[in-house]
Order: sequence, then structure tokens, then C-alpha cells
Amino acid sequence: MAGLSPLPRADQKATRVRAMFDAIAPRYELLNHLLTFGMDAGWRRRTVAALALPRGSLVYDLACGTGDLCRALEVAGYRVVGFDFSAGMLAAARTGAQLVNADILDLPVPDGEADGATCGFALRNVVDLPRFFAELARVVRRGGRVGLLEVTEPEARLPRALHHVYFHRMVPLVGGLLSDREAYRYLPASTAYLPPPERLLQMLRDAGFPDAERRLLGLGAAQLIVGTRA
Repeated sequence: MAGLSPLPRADQKATRVRAMFDAIAPRYELLNHLLTFGMDAGWRRRTVAALALPRGSLVYDLACGTGDLCRALEVAGYRVVGFDFSAGMLAAARTGAQLVNADILDLPVPDGEADGATCGFALRNVVDLPRFFAELARVVRRGGRVGLLEVTEPEARLPRALHHVYFHRMVPLVGGLLSDREAYRYLPASTAYLPPPERLLQMLRDAGFPDAERRLLGLGAAQLIVGTRA
């Protein structure tokens, strides 16, 4: 991981992101809770609630990491399968869900098998967002729901400025002290990979979720994108 640039080239992204998450897995959850002042737990509960599916529904958690969102889904009564391409993350996971080491762009599951799907703080790490949204549409049944949680920037000028200082200066500093400095330089910088909000929504709508909408959380520091498979 030494020498990892904040934003690797497109052809290096998947390999470097996998290695980065393998490296930071042991303290990943601790840093998430610390750096969001514990708000991330509430954001995950909001994501789960937004699915609005019956108890016992099958939900895939994509890029599940160490299982934070899997556990929230289990508490809500869902049957959960988590997928992640980082073996290190899966090894550090604390969840009763079934876990699968797989690329979320090519899931090893039949068409229309899931009632719903979630993805927490991973859209900016995906190499090909249109392909990911197409894969979501493939594996989620018609009428199924998706909830995609991701960081964003506040829209108002002052909160946006304060957020920028915190996210791009304090997060790498604290992350570097407690985990991997280069990884926590990448994580804030990786928001540059995200399309503008309306473009992101349109991509999901075009993939087969025509009612996709965006909800702001945490004073605009996070966004929840939800939609129903047509």
C-alpha cells in the first residue's frame, strides 16, 4: 500500500481498492463510527427501513465489507447474503449472514432471485457504475427495492466548506493515525468518481428503477438513493 496515489488510474482501480480494503479491514468499522461521530449507524438503519420489504425477504448487501449493514438487515428480519471482493473485509466481518467473495459487477446468482439489495459507501469504488446498476436490475426481482448509501457534499455554502475541511483534511489525519494514511487519503478523494446527483439518479432509472429518488442525510453529508425494480 505504500505510495498509493489518492486516485489510482482506471486500469488500476479495482486492484488497488481491493488491496486497500484488505489492509484497513481490522479497524474499518471503528474508523467509520469515529469519523462520522456515530451517525453512520443511523444512516444504515434509514437505508434498511427504506427497503420497506416484508420480514423474511431475501436481501443482498453488495460490497458488504465487515458486515455493518448486513447486521442491520438481520435485525430488521431479512434473510441476508453479503458479497465483497475483499477477502480481508470478509475475514473481519461480524455477521450471521452468508458471505460470498465475489465481484459485485458479476454476481454468482440467478436472475431476479433477490427481493432487495443494499450497498453502503461503495458506489465511488465501483469501476463501472452503469454495469453495476444493470447487475442490480438483473438480480433484483420486479417490485423489489434497492437502497444505496453513499457520501456526498452539503449543498449550502458554509456547511459545504466546513465539510470539505473535515472530510479532506481531518479524515486523512485521523485515519492515518489509527489505520492506513494512504487509504484514508483515497477515501475522501474518491468522491471525485461520483457523477453529479441527477446523473447518478438517471443512470439508476435507465437501468430499470424508474422511480429512483435521492434523500439527504446527516445535514447533507450522506445520500440515500432508493428505487423499485420495474
